[in-house]
Amino acid sequence: MKKFTAICAFLLLCLAAGAQGYWNQGKQIMPLRIPVGERPEFMDLNGDGRQDAVKSYIHGDIPLLWLDEDGNMKEGDREGDTVNDCLLLDRNKDGIYDLVIKYADQTGNGRADLQLIINYPHCGRNTRDFMYVLDDDGDGVFNYFDWNAMELLCWEKNGISDFYTDYSGNSTFLKTHRMPEQLQDLRYQWENLFIFYDCDGDGLSEMAVRFCDGQLADKAAEAAGFDLMQHQGWMHWFSMGIDMDNDNAAGNDFDFDMTLCYRGEKAIDYRNLSHPLRNMRGMPEADKFFPDARYRLLTELIYPDRKQAFKVGFAGKWQRAIFAWDEDDDCGRWERVELYDNVDAFKIGSNQGGLDNNPQADVSGDRGEWDEDFSGGGNIYIGRFDGRIHLYGAERGAWRIDQNTRYFQGFNRSWQNTAPGRFATVEYLDENGNGFLDCIQYDLDGDHNYEVRVSLAELGLDDSCEVLDVSKMKYKDYIRLFRKVSDGMWRRAQAARKVAGKYGLELHWYAKLQDAHSLRERYHNGWWLQFYIYKDLEDRFIRTGDSESLRRLNHAYYSGNWKQML
Repeated sequence: MKKFTAICAFLLLCLAAGAQGYWNQGKQIMPLRIPVGERPEFMDLNGDGRQDAVKSYIHGDIPLLWLDEDGNMKEGDREGDTVNDCLLLDRNKDGIYDLVIKYADQTGNGRADLQLIINYPHCGRNTRDFMYVLDDDGDGVFNYFDWNAMELLCWEKNGISDFYTDYSGNSTFLKTHRMPEQLQDLRYQWENLFIFYDCDGDGLSEMAVRFCDGQLADKAAEAAGFDLMQHQGWMHWFSMGIDMDNDNAAGNDFDFDMTLCYRGEKAIDYRNLSHPLRNMRGMPEADKFFPDARYRLLTELIYPDRKQAFKVGFAGKWQRAIFAWDEDDDCGRWERVELYDNVDAFKIGSNQGGLDNNPQADVSGDRGEWDEDFSGGGNIYIGRFDGRIHLYGAERGAWRIDQNTRYFQGFNRSWQNTAPGRFATVEYLDENGNGFLDCIQYDLDGDHNYEVRVSLAELGLDDSCEVLDVSKMKYKDYIRLFRKVSDGMWRRAQAARKVAGKYGLELHWYAKLQDAHSLRERYHNGWWLQFYIYKDLEDRFIRTGDSESLRRLNHAYYSGNWKQML
Protein backbone atom coordinates (compact mmCIF):
# COMPACT_ATOMS: atom_id res chain seq x y z
CA MET A 1 0.00 0.00 0.00
CA LYS A 2 2.83 2.41 0.87
CA LYS A 3 4.53 1.61 -2.44
CA PHE A 4 1.28 2.27 -4.35
CA THR A 5 0.79 5.57 -2.50
CA ALA A 6 4.33 6.67 -3.35
CA ILE A 7 3.79 5.88 -7.03
CA CYS A 8 0.54 7.86 -7.07
CA ALA A 9 2.25 10.81 -5.39
CA PHE A 10 5.02 10.70 -7.97
CA LEU A 11 2.53 10.61 -10.86
CA LEU A 12 0.59 13.54 -9.40
CA LEU A 13 3.86 15.47 -9.06
CA CYS A 14 4.68 14.77 -12.71
CA LEU A 15 1.21 15.87 -13.81
CA ALA A 16 1.53 19.07 -11.78
CA ALA A 17 4.92 19.78 -13.32
CA GLY A 18 3.47 19.21 -16.80
CA ALA A 19 0.67 21.63 -16.10
CA GLN A 20 3.28 24.27 -15.27
CA GLY A 21 4.97 23.91 -18.67
CA TYR A 22 8.28 22.52 -19.80
CA TRP A 23 10.61 21.74 -16.89
CA ASN A 24 13.51 23.96 -18.03
CA GLN A 25 11.70 27.29 -18.29
CA GLY A 26 12.93 30.21 -16.22
CA LYS A 27 15.60 28.13 -14.48
CA GLN A 28 19.15 29.35 -13.83
CA ILE A 29 20.69 26.72 -16.09
CA MET A 30 21.22 26.76 -19.85
CA PRO A 31 17.93 26.42 -21.80
CA LEU A 32 19.44 24.40 -24.64
CA ARG A 33 16.24 23.25 -26.32
CA ILE A 34 12.97 24.91 -27.16
CA PRO A 35 10.22 24.11 -24.65
CA VAL A 36 7.56 21.63 -25.67
CA GLY A 37 4.52 23.72 -26.51
CA GLU A 38 1.31 23.62 -24.52
CA ARG A 39 -2.32 23.61 -25.73
CA PRO A 40 -1.43 22.12 -29.13
CA GLU A 41 -3.59 22.71 -32.21
CA PHE A 42 -2.94 20.05 -34.85
CA MET A 43 -3.27 21.35 -38.42
CA ASP A 44 -3.66 20.03 -41.96
CA LEU A 45 -2.60 22.97 -44.12
CA ASN A 46 -2.65 21.35 -47.56
CA GLY A 47 -5.85 19.38 -47.08
CA ASP A 48 -4.40 15.93 -47.69
CA GLY A 49 -5.95 14.49 -44.56
CA ARG A 50 -2.77 14.30 -42.47
CA GLN A 51 -1.14 16.53 -39.89
CA ASP A 52 1.55 18.79 -41.33
CA ALA A 53 1.77 21.56 -38.70
CA VAL A 54 1.18 22.12 -35.02
CA LYS A 55 0.55 25.40 -33.23
CA SER A 56 1.12 25.65 -29.50
CA TYR A 57 2.26 28.09 -26.81
CA ILE A 58 5.44 28.42 -24.76
CA HIS A 59 6.08 30.55 -21.70
CA GLY A 60 2.35 30.63 -21.19
CA ASP A 61 1.12 32.64 -24.15
CA ILE A 62 3.84 32.97 -26.83
CA PRO A 63 2.59 31.36 -30.07
CA LEU A 64 4.84 28.70 -31.60
CA LEU A 65 4.26 27.09 -35.00
CA TRP A 66 6.07 23.98 -36.24
CA LEU A 67 5.86 23.28 -39.98
CA ASP A 68 6.52 19.78 -41.31
CA GLU A 69 8.71 20.40 -44.38
CA ASP A 70 9.65 16.80 -45.17
CA GLY A 71 6.38 14.91 -44.70
CA ASN A 72 7.25 12.80 -41.67
CA MET A 73 5.16 14.45 -38.95
CA LYS A 74 2.85 11.97 -37.24
CA GLU A 75 -0.63 12.51 -35.89
CA GLY A 76 -0.37 13.99 -32.42
CA ASP A 77 3.24 15.17 -32.74
CA ARG A 78 3.65 18.35 -30.72
CA GLU A 79 6.83 19.46 -32.43
CA GLY A 80 8.66 19.09 -35.71
CA ASP A 81 12.14 17.72 -36.33
CA THR A 82 15.50 19.46 -36.72
CA VAL A 83 16.26 17.86 -40.09
CA ASN A 84 14.15 19.80 -42.60
CA ASP A 85 11.35 21.35 -40.57
CA CYS A 86 10.75 25.00 -39.73
CA LEU A 87 9.58 26.68 -36.52
CA LEU A 88 8.19 30.16 -36.08
CA LEU A 89 7.65 32.23 -32.92
CA ASP A 90 5.47 35.27 -32.33
CA ARG A 91 7.31 36.83 -29.40
CA ASN A 92 5.37 40.09 -29.67
CA LYS A 93 2.10 38.16 -29.63
CA ASP A 94 0.85 40.54 -32.32
CA GLY A 95 -0.16 37.91 -34.85
CA ILE A 96 3.09 38.17 -36.88
CA TYR A 97 5.80 35.58 -36.48
CA ASP A 98 9.04 37.44 -35.69
CA LEU A 99 11.45 34.50 -35.45
CA VAL A 100 12.06 31.89 -38.14
CA ILE A 101 14.36 28.90 -37.63
CA LYS A 102 14.66 26.60 -40.62
CA TYR A 103 16.68 23.38 -40.83
CA ALA A 104 17.69 21.73 -44.11
CA ASP A 105 19.50 18.54 -45.09
CA GLN A 106 21.72 19.55 -48.00
CA THR A 107 23.46 16.22 -48.55
CA GLY A 108 20.60 13.75 -48.18
CA ASN A 109 22.16 11.90 -45.24
CA GLY A 110 19.15 12.40 -42.99
CA ARG A 111 20.80 15.08 -40.84
CA ALA A 112 20.51 18.84 -41.09
CA ASP A 113 23.68 20.57 -42.23
CA LEU A 114 22.14 24.02 -42.67
CA GLN A 115 20.26 26.23 -40.25
CA LEU A 116 18.67 29.54 -41.19
CA ILE A 117 17.61 32.06 -38.56
CA ILE A 118 15.62 35.20 -39.36
CA ASN A 119 15.42 37.26 -36.19
CA TYR A 120 13.04 40.23 -36.49
CA PRO A 121 12.82 43.18 -34.08
CA HIS A 122 10.43 42.36 -31.26
CA CYS A 123 9.32 43.45 -27.81
CA GLY A 124 11.18 46.76 -28.10
CA ARG A 125 14.42 45.09 -29.24
CA ASN A 126 15.85 46.34 -32.52
CA THR A 127 18.05 43.33 -33.32
CA ARG A 128 18.05 42.19 -36.93
CA ASP A 129 19.67 38.93 -37.95
CA PHE A 130 19.40 37.01 -41.21
CA MET A 131 21.90 34.18 -40.81
CA TYR A 132 22.81 30.80 -42.27
CA VAL A 133 25.04 28.34 -40.41
CA LEU A 134 26.53 25.49 -42.44
CA ASP A 135 27.64 22.44 -40.47
CA ASP A 136 30.63 21.44 -42.58
CA ASP A 137 32.09 18.99 -40.07
CA GLY A 138 28.83 17.23 -39.20
CA ASP A 139 28.97 17.85 -35.45
CA GLY A 140 25.31 18.94 -35.37
CA VAL A 141 26.08 22.30 -33.72
CA PHE A 142 24.38 25.39 -35.15
CA ASN A 143 23.42 28.74 -33.64
CA TYR A 144 22.66 29.29 -29.97
CA PHE A 145 19.25 30.58 -29.00
CA ASP A 146 18.41 31.38 -25.37
CA TRP A 147 14.89 30.03 -24.92
CA ASN A 148 14.44 31.87 -21.61
CA ALA A 149 15.49 35.28 -22.91
CA MET A 150 14.01 34.40 -26.34
CA GLU A 151 17.12 35.86 -27.95
CA LEU A 152 19.71 34.78 -30.50
CA LEU A 153 23.00 34.90 -28.55
CA CYS A 154 25.74 34.05 -31.04
CA TRP A 155 28.47 35.02 -28.58
CA GLU A 156 27.28 33.00 -25.55
CA LYS A 157 30.16 30.85 -24.37
CA ASN A 158 31.51 28.55 -21.72
CA GLY A 159 34.67 29.92 -20.14
CA ILE A 160 36.91 32.14 -22.26
CA SER A 161 35.92 31.13 -25.77
CA ASP A 162 34.00 27.86 -25.99
CA PHE A 163 31.18 29.41 -27.99
CA TYR A 164 27.80 27.69 -28.17
CA THR A 165 27.33 28.81 -31.77
CA ASP A 166 29.29 26.59 -34.15
CA TYR A 167 32.52 28.50 -34.65
CA SER A 168 34.82 25.60 -33.77
CA GLY A 169 36.16 23.00 -36.17
CA ASN A 170 35.13 23.23 -39.81
CA SER A 171 32.10 25.46 -40.01
CA THR A 172 30.67 28.31 -42.05
CA PHE A 173 28.16 31.07 -41.59
CA LEU A 174 26.66 33.81 -43.75
CA LYS A 175 24.98 36.78 -42.10
CA THR A 176 23.50 40.21 -42.53
CA HIS A 177 21.86 42.49 -39.98
CA ARG A 178 18.91 43.36 -42.16
CA MET A 179 15.59 41.68 -42.78
CA PRO A 180 14.71 39.88 -46.03
CA GLU A 181 12.14 42.58 -46.86
CA GLN A 182 14.98 45.11 -47.12
CA LEU A 183 16.99 43.03 -49.61
CA GLN A 184 16.16 42.59 -53.26
CA ASP A 185 18.38 39.59 -53.95
CA LEU A 186 18.39 37.13 -51.05
CA ARG A 187 21.19 35.06 -52.55
CA TYR A 188 23.76 37.49 -51.12
CA GLN A 189 24.67 38.38 -47.54
CA TRP A 190 26.86 41.02 -45.89
CA GLU A 191 29.30 38.72 -44.07
CA ASN A 192 29.39 36.47 -47.08
CA LEU A 193 30.95 34.52 -45.47
CA PHE A 194 32.84 33.42 -42.35
CA ILE A 195 34.74 30.16 -42.75
CA PHE A 196 36.44 28.28 -39.91
CA TYR A 197 39.26 25.84 -40.60
CA ASP A 198 40.28 22.97 -38.35
CA CYS A 199 43.74 22.54 -39.78
CA ASP A 200 45.02 19.83 -37.44
CA GLY A 201 41.87 17.76 -36.87
CA ASP A 202 41.47 18.55 -33.16
CA GLY A 203 37.90 19.86 -33.50
CA LEU A 204 39.01 23.48 -32.93
CA SER A 205 39.60 26.31 -35.39
CA GLU A 206 43.15 27.37 -36.23
CA MET A 207 42.20 29.77 -39.03
CA ALA A 208 39.16 31.86 -39.90
CA VAL A 209 38.39 33.72 -43.11
CA ARG A 210 35.95 36.59 -43.45
CA PHE A 211 34.52 38.08 -46.64
CA CYS A 212 32.24 41.12 -46.67
CA ASP A 213 30.03 42.37 -49.48
CA GLY A 214 30.42 46.13 -49.50
CA GLN A 215 26.91 46.98 -50.78
CA LEU A 216 26.25 49.43 -53.61
CA ALA A 217 23.53 51.97 -54.22
CA ASP A 218 20.69 50.62 -56.34
CA LYS A 219 18.03 53.18 -57.27
CA ALA A 220 15.90 50.55 -58.99
CA ALA A 221 15.83 48.44 -55.81
CA GLU A 222 14.86 51.49 -53.78
CA ALA A 223 12.06 52.29 -56.22
CA ALA A 224 10.81 48.72 -55.80
CA GLY A 225 10.51 49.21 -52.04
CA PHE A 226 13.84 47.78 -50.88
CA ASP A 227 16.77 49.58 -49.25
CA LEU A 228 18.94 51.80 -51.42
CA MET A 229 22.10 49.92 -50.49
CA GLN A 230 22.08 46.39 -51.85
CA HIS A 231 24.43 43.39 -52.00
CA GLN A 232 25.24 42.94 -55.65
CA GLY A 233 28.08 40.43 -55.70
CA TRP A 234 31.12 42.63 -55.00
CA MET A 235 33.45 42.05 -52.06
CA HIS A 236 35.19 44.90 -50.26
CA TRP A 237 36.79 42.91 -47.39
CA PHE A 238 38.91 39.78 -47.10
CA SER A 239 40.61 38.88 -43.83
CA MET A 240 42.34 35.94 -42.19
CA GLY A 241 42.69 35.24 -38.49
CA ILE A 242 45.48 32.77 -37.66
CA ASP A 243 46.51 30.90 -34.50
CA MET A 244 50.21 31.22 -35.19
CA ASP A 245 51.45 28.96 -32.39
CA ASN A 246 48.55 26.47 -32.51
CA ASP A 247 48.08 26.72 -28.75
CA ASN A 248 44.30 26.52 -28.77
CA ALA A 249 42.92 23.74 -26.59
CA ALA A 250 39.98 22.96 -24.34
CA GLY A 251 39.59 26.02 -22.14
CA ASN A 252 41.39 28.17 -24.69
CA ASP A 253 39.32 27.32 -27.75
CA PHE A 254 40.17 30.45 -29.76
CA ASP A 255 43.58 32.05 -29.66
CA PHE A 256 44.18 33.88 -32.92
CA ASP A 257 47.46 35.79 -32.89
CA MET A 258 47.58 37.54 -36.26
CA THR A 259 45.05 39.06 -38.63
CA LEU A 260 45.68 40.13 -42.21
CA CYS A 261 42.88 42.21 -43.71
CA TYR A 262 42.58 43.50 -47.29
CA ARG A 263 40.06 46.14 -48.32
CA GLY A 264 38.98 47.78 -51.55
CA GLU A 265 35.79 48.89 -53.27
CA LYS A 266 34.53 46.29 -55.78
CA ALA A 267 37.68 44.25 -55.21
CA ILE A 268 36.13 40.85 -56.02
CA ASP A 269 33.33 40.01 -58.43
CA TYR A 270 31.93 36.76 -57.02
CA ARG A 271 28.60 36.65 -58.84
CA ASN A 272 29.45 33.35 -60.53
CA LEU A 273 30.15 31.45 -57.28
CA SER A 274 26.82 29.67 -56.98
CA HIS A 275 26.05 26.96 -54.42
CA PRO A 276 22.78 25.00 -54.58
CA LEU A 277 20.23 25.09 -51.79
CA ARG A 278 18.15 22.00 -51.15
CA ASN A 279 15.08 21.25 -49.04
CA MET A 280 14.24 24.91 -48.54
CA ARG A 281 10.82 24.88 -50.19
CA GLY A 282 8.01 23.96 -47.86
CA MET A 283 4.26 23.80 -48.38
CA PRO A 284 3.05 26.81 -50.40
CA GLU A 285 0.04 26.85 -48.07
CA ALA A 286 2.38 27.85 -45.24
CA ASP A 287 3.85 30.90 -47.00
CA LYS A 288 1.16 33.09 -45.41
CA PHE A 289 2.81 32.68 -42.00
CA PHE A 290 6.06 34.39 -43.05
CA PRO A 291 6.63 38.16 -43.12
CA ASP A 292 8.66 37.49 -46.28
CA ALA A 293 8.48 33.98 -47.73
CA ARG A 294 10.88 34.58 -50.63
CA TYR A 295 13.72 32.72 -48.94
CA ARG A 296 11.62 29.55 -49.30
CA LEU A 297 11.93 29.86 -53.07
CA LEU A 298 15.73 30.11 -53.12
CA THR A 299 17.58 27.37 -54.96
CA GLU A 300 21.09 28.83 -54.55
CA LEU A 301 23.30 31.06 -52.46
CA ILE A 302 26.22 33.03 -53.91
CA TYR A 303 29.50 32.96 -51.97
CA PRO A 304 33.12 31.68 -52.13
CA ASP A 305 33.23 28.36 -50.27
CA ARG A 306 36.04 26.98 -48.10
CA LYS A 307 37.85 25.43 -51.06
CA GLN A 308 37.68 28.61 -53.13
CA ALA A 309 38.25 31.16 -50.38
CA PHE A 310 41.99 31.76 -50.48
CA LYS A 311 42.27 31.71 -54.26
CA VAL A 312 39.38 34.16 -54.54
CA GLY A 313 40.66 36.37 -51.72
CA PHE A 314 44.21 36.73 -52.94
CA ALA A 315 43.04 37.50 -56.49
CA GLY A 316 41.15 40.59 -55.33
CA LYS A 317 41.95 44.09 -56.57
CA TRP A 318 42.72 45.42 -53.10
CA GLN A 319 43.47 49.04 -52.22
CA ARG A 320 44.81 48.77 -48.65
CA ALA A 321 46.04 46.20 -46.16
CA ILE A 322 45.76 46.09 -42.38
CA PHE A 323 47.78 43.93 -40.03
CA ALA A 324 47.11 43.16 -36.37
CA TRP A 325 49.20 41.19 -33.90
CA ASP A 326 47.91 40.22 -30.46
CA GLU A 327 51.01 41.09 -28.46
CA ASP A 328 49.33 40.50 -25.08
CA ASP A 329 47.84 37.20 -26.32
CA ASP A 330 44.35 37.83 -24.97
CA CYS A 331 42.22 37.53 -28.11
CA GLY A 332 39.49 34.96 -27.52
CA ARG A 333 37.13 36.11 -30.25
CA TRP A 334 35.84 33.60 -32.73
CA GLU A 335 36.98 35.21 -35.96
CA ARG A 336 40.14 37.29 -35.66
CA VAL A 337 42.39 39.59 -33.69
CA GLU A 338 40.42 42.83 -33.70
CA LEU A 339 41.89 45.47 -35.96
CA TYR A 340 43.28 48.81 -34.83
CA ASP A 341 42.38 51.87 -36.89
CA ASN A 342 45.08 54.01 -38.50
CA VAL A 343 44.29 57.11 -36.46
CA ASP A 344 45.45 58.80 -33.26
CA ALA A 345 47.82 56.62 -31.24
CA PHE A 346 46.80 58.13 -27.90
CA LYS A 347 43.04 58.70 -27.96
CA ILE A 348 41.28 55.87 -26.21
CA GLY A 349 37.78 54.42 -26.24
CA SER A 350 35.19 53.16 -28.69
CA ASN A 351 34.42 55.61 -31.50
CA GLN A 352 36.79 58.20 -30.03
CA GLY A 353 39.16 58.42 -32.98
CA GLY A 354 42.03 56.39 -31.54
CA LEU A 355 43.64 53.07 -32.41
CA ASP A 356 40.85 51.23 -30.54
CA ASN A 357 38.15 53.22 -32.32
CA ASN A 358 36.49 49.92 -33.27
CA PRO A 359 34.22 49.01 -30.31
CA GLN A 360 35.44 45.40 -30.53
CA ALA A 361 39.15 46.27 -30.53
CA ASP A 362 41.44 45.59 -27.59
CA VAL A 363 41.77 48.84 -25.67
CA SER A 364 45.48 48.13 -25.16
CA GLY A 365 47.86 45.32 -26.02
CA ASP A 366 47.69 44.88 -29.79
CA ARG A 367 49.98 46.05 -32.58
CA GLY A 368 48.50 47.40 -35.78
CA GLU A 369 50.19 48.27 -39.10
CA TRP A 370 48.68 49.87 -42.18
CA ASP A 371 49.57 49.82 -45.87
CA GLU A 372 47.23 52.46 -47.26
CA ASP A 373 48.08 51.96 -50.95
CA PHE A 374 48.52 48.16 -50.92
CA SER A 375 52.04 48.65 -52.22
CA GLY A 376 53.19 45.58 -50.26
CA GLY A 377 50.55 43.30 -51.73
CA GLY A 378 49.39 42.26 -48.25
CA ASN A 379 52.60 40.32 -47.60
CA ILE A 380 54.73 40.11 -44.45
CA TYR A 381 58.36 39.98 -43.32
CA ILE A 382 60.45 39.44 -40.21
CA GLY A 383 61.96 42.74 -39.13
CA ARG A 384 65.69 42.74 -38.44
CA PHE A 385 65.33 45.51 -35.89
CA ASP A 386 63.06 43.56 -33.53
CA GLY A 387 62.67 40.00 -34.85
CA ARG A 388 58.90 40.37 -35.15
CA ILE A 389 56.50 39.85 -38.05
CA HIS A 390 55.51 43.05 -39.86
CA LEU A 391 53.33 44.11 -42.78
CA TYR A 392 55.30 44.74 -45.94
CA GLY A 393 54.40 48.10 -47.46
CA ALA A 394 53.10 49.56 -44.20
CA GLU A 395 53.66 53.29 -43.93
CA ARG A 396 52.88 53.27 -40.22
CA GLY A 397 52.37 50.98 -37.28
CA ALA A 398 51.60 51.35 -33.57
CA TRP A 399 51.73 49.12 -30.52
CA ARG A 400 49.89 49.95 -27.30
CA ILE A 401 51.74 48.04 -24.63
CA ASP A 402 49.71 45.92 -22.20
CA GLN A 403 52.68 44.04 -20.83
CA ASN A 404 50.79 41.90 -18.30
CA THR A 405 47.47 41.51 -20.18
CA ARG A 406 45.39 43.57 -17.77
CA TYR A 407 42.94 44.97 -20.28
CA PHE A 408 40.73 42.81 -22.43
CA GLN A 409 38.59 43.38 -25.47
CA GLY A 410 34.82 43.27 -25.36
CA PHE A 411 34.04 39.71 -26.42
CA ASN A 412 36.75 38.15 -24.29
CA ARG A 413 36.63 38.37 -20.50
CA SER A 414 34.13 41.13 -19.76
CA TRP A 415 31.90 43.65 -21.45
CA GLN A 416 32.81 46.18 -18.77
CA ASN A 417 36.44 46.85 -19.52
CA THR A 418 38.43 49.27 -17.43
CA ALA A 419 40.55 51.45 -19.69
CA PRO A 420 44.14 52.09 -18.65
CA GLY A 421 44.75 55.59 -17.32
CA ARG A 422 48.20 55.65 -18.92
CA PHE A 423 49.86 53.26 -21.31
CA ALA A 424 53.15 53.01 -23.16
CA THR A 425 53.08 53.32 -26.95
CA VAL A 426 55.54 52.42 -29.69
CA GLU A 427 55.07 53.88 -33.16
CA TYR A 428 56.72 52.61 -36.36
CA LEU A 429 57.25 54.54 -39.59
CA ASP A 430 58.61 53.82 -43.06
CA GLU A 431 60.46 57.06 -43.68
CA ASN A 432 62.35 56.04 -46.82
CA GLY A 433 59.23 54.56 -48.46
CA ASN A 434 60.75 51.22 -49.43
CA GLY A 435 58.06 49.14 -47.70
CA PHE A 436 60.03 48.32 -44.55
CA LEU A 437 59.61 50.11 -41.22
CA ASP A 438 62.76 52.06 -40.40
CA CYS A 439 61.86 54.52 -37.65
CA ILE A 440 60.77 53.58 -34.12
CA GLN A 441 59.37 56.08 -31.60
CA TYR A 442 58.74 55.37 -27.91
CA ASP A 443 56.38 56.94 -25.41
CA LEU A 444 57.17 54.82 -22.38
CA ASP A 445 55.91 57.21 -19.70
CA GLY A 446 52.44 57.54 -21.23
CA ASP A 447 52.45 61.33 -21.55
CA HIS A 448 51.42 61.16 -25.24
CA ASN A 449 54.79 62.46 -26.40
CA TYR A 450 57.48 60.33 -28.00
CA GLU A 451 60.58 60.89 -25.89
CA VAL A 452 62.84 58.62 -27.99
CA ARG A 453 63.17 58.36 -31.76
CA VAL A 454 65.41 55.79 -33.46
CA SER A 455 66.23 55.88 -37.17
CA LEU A 456 67.74 52.74 -38.67
CA ALA A 457 69.23 54.84 -41.48
CA GLU A 458 71.00 57.06 -38.96
CA LEU A 459 72.42 53.94 -37.30
CA GLY A 460 73.74 52.79 -40.68
CA LEU A 461 71.45 49.74 -40.75
CA ASP A 462 69.81 48.23 -43.80
CA ASP A 463 66.06 47.94 -43.18
CA SER A 464 65.28 45.64 -46.12
CA CYS A 465 64.20 42.06 -45.36
CA GLU A 466 62.98 38.93 -47.12
CA VAL A 467 59.33 39.33 -48.12
CA LEU A 468 57.02 36.37 -47.51
CA ASP A 469 54.25 35.84 -50.06
CA VAL A 470 51.23 34.88 -47.94
CA SER A 471 49.24 33.79 -50.99
CA LYS A 472 51.53 30.76 -51.17
CA MET A 473 51.42 29.94 -47.47
CA LYS A 474 49.44 27.12 -45.85
CA TYR A 475 48.69 26.80 -42.15
CA LYS A 476 51.78 24.65 -41.58
CA ASP A 477 53.86 27.49 -43.04
CA TYR A 478 52.48 29.94 -40.50
CA ILE A 479 53.33 27.49 -37.71
CA ARG A 480 56.88 27.17 -39.01
CA LEU A 481 57.13 30.94 -39.35
CA PHE A 482 56.15 31.65 -35.77
CA ARG A 483 58.45 28.94 -34.47
CA LYS A 484 61.27 30.58 -36.43
CA VAL A 485 60.36 33.99 -35.00
CA SER A 486 59.96 32.69 -31.45
CA ASP A 487 63.19 30.69 -31.50
CA GLY A 488 65.00 33.60 -33.10
CA MET A 489 63.75 35.95 -30.40
CA TRP A 490 64.93 33.59 -27.70
CA ARG A 491 68.38 33.20 -29.28
CA ARG A 492 68.73 36.97 -29.42
CA ALA A 493 67.76 37.14 -25.74
CA GLN A 494 70.42 34.57 -24.80
CA ALA A 495 73.01 36.54 -26.75
CA ALA A 496 71.90 39.68 -24.89
CA ARG A 497 72.40 37.85 -21.59
CA LYS A 498 76.01 37.12 -22.51
CA VAL A 499 76.56 40.79 -23.31
CA ALA A 500 74.97 41.71 -19.96
CA GLY A 501 77.39 39.34 -18.24
CA LYS A 502 80.36 40.91 -19.99
CA TYR A 503 79.40 44.34 -18.67
CA GLY A 504 78.54 43.09 -15.19
CA LEU A 505 74.80 43.74 -15.26
CA GLU A 506 72.91 42.08 -12.42
CA LEU A 507 70.23 39.99 -14.14
CA HIS A 508 68.51 38.37 -11.18
CA TRP A 509 66.01 41.23 -11.37
CA TYR A 510 64.79 39.69 -14.63
CA ALA A 511 64.66 36.07 -13.48
CA LYS A 512 60.99 35.81 -14.43
CA LEU A 513 61.87 36.55 -18.05
CA GLN A 514 64.78 34.12 -18.23
CA ASP A 515 62.59 31.04 -18.40
CA ALA A 516 60.06 30.16 -21.09
CA HIS A 517 57.67 27.21 -21.33
CA SER A 518 55.97 27.81 -24.66
CA LEU A 519 56.52 29.41 -28.04
CA ARG A 520 54.58 32.44 -26.91
CA GLU A 521 56.75 32.85 -23.80
CA ARG A 522 59.92 32.52 -25.86
CA TYR A 523 58.58 35.28 -28.09
CA HIS A 524 57.25 37.52 -25.30
CA ASN A 525 59.94 36.97 -22.67
CA GLY A 526 62.67 37.03 -25.28
CA TRP A 527 61.67 40.47 -26.53
CA TRP A 528 61.29 41.96 -23.06
CA LEU A 529 64.51 40.49 -21.70
CA GLN A 530 66.44 42.03 -24.60
CA PHE A 531 64.70 45.35 -24.11
CA TYR A 532 65.50 45.56 -20.39
CA ILE A 533 69.13 44.63 -20.97
CA TYR A 534 69.37 47.17 -23.78
CA LYS A 535 67.88 49.96 -21.67
CA ASP A 536 70.07 49.14 -18.66
CA LEU A 537 73.21 49.20 -20.81
CA GLU A 538 72.06 52.38 -22.52
CA ASP A 539 71.56 54.00 -19.13
CA ARG A 540 75.06 52.96 -18.02
CA PHE A 541 76.78 54.26 -21.17
CA ILE A 542 74.91 57.57 -21.02
CA ARG A 543 75.84 58.02 -17.36
CA THR A 544 79.48 57.27 -18.03
CA GLY A 545 79.60 59.30 -21.24
CA ASP A 546 80.73 56.27 -23.23
CA SER A 547 79.41 57.37 -26.63
CA GLU A 548 81.27 54.70 -28.59
CA SER A 549 79.80 51.87 -26.52
CA LEU A 550 76.38 53.51 -26.85
CA ARG A 551 76.76 53.60 -30.63
CA ARG A 552 77.77 49.94 -30.72
CA LEU A 553 74.89 49.02 -28.39
CA ASN A 554 72.28 50.69 -30.60
CA HIS A 555 73.75 49.01 -33.65
CA ALA A 556 73.72 45.61 -31.90
CA TYR A 557 70.18 45.91 -30.55
CA TYR A 558 68.50 47.20 -33.71
CA SER A 559 70.35 44.76 -35.96
CA GLY A 560 69.71 41.79 -33.67
CA ASN A 561 73.42 41.02 -33.70
CA TRP A 562 74.38 41.17 -30.04
CA LYS A 563 77.64 39.31 -30.69
CA GLN A 564 79.30 42.50 -31.89
CA MET A 565 79.19 43.69 -28.26
CA LEU A 566 81.17 40.71 -26.99
